[in-house]
Amino acid sequence: MSSNKLKFEISDNVANLILHQPEKHNAFDDLIIKDIKDTVEEISRNPEIRVLILSGSGKSFSAGADLDWMRRMSEFDEDENFSDARSLADMLNTLNLCPKPTIAKVHGPAIGGGVGLIACCDMAIAADTATFSFSESRLGLTPSTIGPYVIKSIGSRNARRFFLTAERFDAFTALEIGLVNVVIPANDLDQYVSDLSKTLSKNSPNAMSECKKLIDYIDGRNIDGSVLEFTAQHIARVRSSSEGKEGINAFLEKRKPDW
Repeated sequence: MSSNKLKFEISDNVANLILHQPEKHNAFDDLIIKDIKDTVEEISRNPEIRVLILSGSGKSFSAGADLDWMRRMSEFDEDENFSDARSLADMLNTLNLCPKPTIAKVHGPAIGGGVGLIACCDMAIAADTATFSFSESRLGLTPSTIGPYVIKSIGSRNARRFFLTAERFDAFTALEIGLVNVVIPANDLDQYVSDLSKTLSKNSPNAMSECKKLIDYIDGRNIDGSVLEFTAQHIARVRSSSEGKEGINAFLEKRKPDW
């Protein structure tokens, strides 16, 4: 990593990626964006890692863009801004496409790009004290690079409200609109996410990765002949894979699968 603003720990086949700049509420800049992308790519390639947990140090999940970085961006021309924004877009897409199950463990404020990180994860578990906002419009900006992932999570109607108002909303509203999956008392957050990661770690790594591909392909498509063909080919390939065969044999033999 090029900075010490990101922590990366592996324990029991679970990777913990921790935004670690608590004095700045885990805001990120171009260097941290590169570190996140590089680390997620490393996690994706590592067969020993079964689950990725993304969290923040201190009192916040993430305040989004770092103020000093924003100040530099304000002096860029359009071409420089495009290059900078594309780096952020690539990092978000890398997290979104990570083949491992990804969990956002959310406490405290999550603002702007910080909410984008949450939306890119497969699951989001929030403390009941967590808060969220898309503050861009108050700054004369738009949540463009995070938009595809957030809108897929909360829908266009909710996006119209919260993108335009830039209002802060609580964890229960985030649950209602689909941004998070579970709201848990803050004191129970660590244990809940730990238990969830253990549950995921027991499943077939290949099956979970293929589930993600299946969802990405089907989401938003009409159920037509091409979808029927894809799904039949998909399960045929998964059934005939080594983990598919091992899972069925283990079930029939009443033993734990070896994967």
